[in-house]
Amino acid sequence: MDRDAVLVLNAGSSSVKYRLFDPATGEPFARGTLERVEGPDAVERVLAAEPALDRTTIVAVGHRVVHGADRFQASTLIDDRVLSTLRSLVPLAPLHLPANITGIEAARRMFPKALQVAVFDTSFHHTLPPRAYTYAVPTAWREQFGVRRYGFHGISYQYVSRRAVAFLHRDPAQTNLILLHLGNGASACAIEAGRSIDTSMGLTPLEGLVMGTRSGDVDPALPDYLHRVAGLDSAAVDDALNRDSGLLALAGSNDLRDVWAAAEAGHEQARQGLDVYCYRIRKYIGAYLAALGHIDAIVFTAGVGERDPGVRAAALTGLEQFGITVDAQRNEAPGHDSERAISCDGATVPVLVIPTDEEAEIARQTLALTAVQEGRKPRAEYFEPSMTG
Repeated sequence: MDRDAVLVLNAGSSSVKYRLFDPATGEPFARGTLERVEGPDAVERVLAAEPALDRTTIVAVGHRVVHGADRFQASTLIDDRVLSTLRSLVPLAPLHLPANITGIEAARRMFPKALQVAVFDTSFHHTLPPRAYTYAVPTAWREQFGVRRYGFHGISYQYVSRRAVAFLHRDPAQTNLILLHLGNGASACAIEAGRSIDTSMGLTPLEGLVMGTRSGDVDPALPDYLHRVAGLDSAAVDDALNRDSGLLALAGSNDLRDVWAAAEAGHEQARQGLDVYCYRIRKYIGAYLAALGHIDAIVFTAGVGERDPGVRAAALTGLEQFGITVDAQRNEAPGHDSERAISCDGATVPVLVIPTDEEAEIARQTLALTAVQEGRKPRAEYFEPSMTG
């Protein structure tokens, strides 16, 4: 029997991921991934291999779009004008936006009757105040070229912050959180009353925490210095900072399982790499404590944040005076897919692990916007429980 479905599509620079959701219940019922994609027909190829689509009518497609700059402050129905605007933003995310656009174009061809919705990684951070998003650079750069902090991982932050507040049984308007999205890409976010007020990534996803292959914070004069002493041009430096830096450069691998194994075997380079990685996280926590004034929880999410108890413990070491403590048994206990507290009993600041689900958040926003477009009241409150497990 044919069934309606919402398709969530994440077309990246090297992979295509999709997930199908029942629009009535929010239940996912099919998914797939194609890694190391090549060619503009990748989306068509990966979806053609999904048997569930033969029995499904796609009513809406939610697209993950990495960068919306300051042009898109919320999820947006895609039309020719929106697509044209996305093309104009490619210089802000040259590795990601072209792939996102290719995915949108493919979905419009394959499902011409479906509503197409762009859900942006940057839009959650549109609430950043000027003091947080403004760089102290020439006015022309800011006004003509959009040079400012945008922030990323917003889809994940939106999902996880909502789940964290529910876990704590608190009013979102009365809750301050520090969220740590730690994966191969990593960032931190300060959330005040449900709104992002600061985040570690900036104009691009390079700024901030040490990541798998990205450097995070470096001196802005580094490219010019390397040009003078090593003859490297800006493209070579940019490529190295994005692809050959981070844990890969510090510890010899961007897989923390390998880094921990090497450190435990006595390799000093790996141990020092872990120290730098966790110190940078701790430093941002301290900065966001100051920015927020008080916090009601620290939340770890994404692959490393959900699965690496060693990183969680090391990142919070030394913060006991702020009421932030980790219970070793809870931290080490299995349960990677569960929402849980790992702080000590009586800790002033709960420490949580909340698994992220960006596809579910994209589906939620897509369904809500679809309902508005069709003149119906959004039913987020109806399908939300099954989407969050």
